[in-house]
Amino acid sequence: MKYYIIAGEASGDLHGANLMKNIFKHDPQADIRFWGGDLMQQTGGTLVKHYRDLAFMGFAEVVMNLKTILNNIKICKADILAFQPDVIIYIDYPGFNMRIAEWAKKLGIKNHYYISPQIWAWKESRIKAIKRDVDKMYVILPFEKDFYETKHHFPVTFVGHPLIDAIHNRTKTNPEVFKKENGLDERPIIALLPGSRKQEIAKMLSQMLSVIKDFPEYQFVIAGAPSQDYSFYQQFLTNDQVHFISNKTYDLLSVAHAALVTSGTATLETALFKVPEVVLYKGNWISYQIAKRIITLKYISLVNLIMDQEVVTELIQDDCNPKRIKAELQKLLQTESRTKLLKNYDLLEEKLGGEGASEKTAQLIITALK
Repeated sequence: MKYYIIAGEASGDLHGANLMKNIFKHDPQADIRFWGGDLMQQTGGTLVKHYRDLAFMGFAEVVMNLKTILNNIKICKADILAFQPDVIIYIDYPGFNMRIAEWAKKLGIKNHYYISPQIWAWKESRIKAIKRDVDKMYVILPFEKDFYETKHHFPVTFVGHPLIDAIHNRTKTNPEVFKKENGLDERPIIALLPGSRKQEIAKMLSQMLSVIKDFPEYQFVIAGAPSQDYSFYQQFLTNDQVHFISNKTYDLLSVAHAALVTSGTATLETALFKVPEVVLYKGNWISYQIAKRIITLKYISLVNLIMDQEVVTELIQDDCNPKRIKAELQKLLQTESRTKLLKNYDLLEEKLGGEGASEKTAQLIITALK
């Protein structure tokens, strides 16, 4: 069968790659074209467009890049028409994907959505389009099933969270070998995860680096995003106490003592690696002012949203400053705070269900098509 997959950011690339592996496992003759990244490309199939050319963050940024976004939609539609897939699989990325889904539905193409748009956070009105255009929805957060089925009477399937598979199935990292291979010394590591898009990296990394002088007994290591070249990060590497490692985020988290993390999927990844973290977010002023008026969630990190309580500290906008970051990071390094946080991380993993999300979803898609 022919599958067309659209993922528009780094997390979608990871989940798309794991889904593709399981599609190939259960349908060895599968023909897959996709929008995604390096991980999906390594899995097989044909890459149409890389997510580094798609990811625009925030309201103001989307407006400034509207011409590019509309052109990408045009390219995508033309490619789908030429390929004639049996199904389109959408991975999050709703601003783009919901437009394609509406168009594809009118052509009679099957629309399966893996990893729901976060309409429980904002733009809940999108439920009308989802009900109209999406044939099957596979959700990965436990509260999403109740949101869709109880509140909106739209049947969905909770498949568990694919990050559990991605983390549990990886090759284990030897801390001593990792430090030696990457030029690190024996001091405990504080990982810096500033995001994957240039604009968020530029804004967040300067905040994270502002506190390194206050923690000389630790070494700070920037997790470089696979979508960005080292040359982009060089402008921030003005202190020889800061190290940079590209495209090895999971290896880094597996040996880290603590982390400063930009809000997003990385907050959940860090928690599943059992690394104490402070969550940071500081956006474009205009985008932030708009967002805080339309997003009614109590928390911005997936960890706190899933647990429905403040498990990890969130420093947002004005609170995201050197003084607060230093104070919260100091707390994380204390035994009592770490012990409490790690217990909550164990409860978090229980809530997310067991392993097998990617395989379960692949089987459900293939069965539905047959």
